[in-house]
Amino acid sequence: MSPVSHGTSESRGEDRRLLRFEPHLPHAYETIWPALTTPDGLRGWLAEADVLERHLGGAVTLRGPGGGPALSGQITAWDVERVVEYTLSGLGRIRFHLEPVGTDSTVIRFSHEYTPDRPGSAGGRAADADHLAGWHRSFELLESALEGHPASPPARTDQRLAVLRASYTPPAAAA
Repeated sequence: MSPVSHGTSESRGEDRRLLRFEPHLPHAYETIWPALTTPDGLRGWLAEADVLERHLGGAVTLRGPGGGPALSGQITAWDVERVVEYTLSGLGRIRFHLEPVGTDSTVIRFSHEYTPDRPGSAGGRAADADHLAGWHRSFELLESALEGHPASPPARTDQRLAVLRASYTPPAAAA
């Protein structure tokens, strides 16, 4: 399994944040697309899809691992085997843009735009650390699922997530 590069975060106005990842996976986009856009594929690394109408404007409801809360919304971008974007209440907008690299490798240009629960102090960086760590771990789980090892709920809350969160947490300012 190849390491996932750290994601980045930036401010989008006073109350919005934008996270980005660009994982490069040793799989053809035809293999990755179903993992991002089908109930079986999403279950292996991200969430249960209670509802997933696979077309632009379609309804979507994703439930976190282990019976987490349901997040409902719609598909706000759909370009078959290239782009899917889910806009979910309580989560924001998540977008996966697949770019093939040769015939057996793909870069996912991923973005997550959201409004932090507690905007302001540190410009949303504390919320970013949680989200960045969670997405980082999710992309590790995606790669594992693509290798034939889908995740189970404990894999999403393991020590790896704590290590990742620490790696994204900015150091405290000196007093």
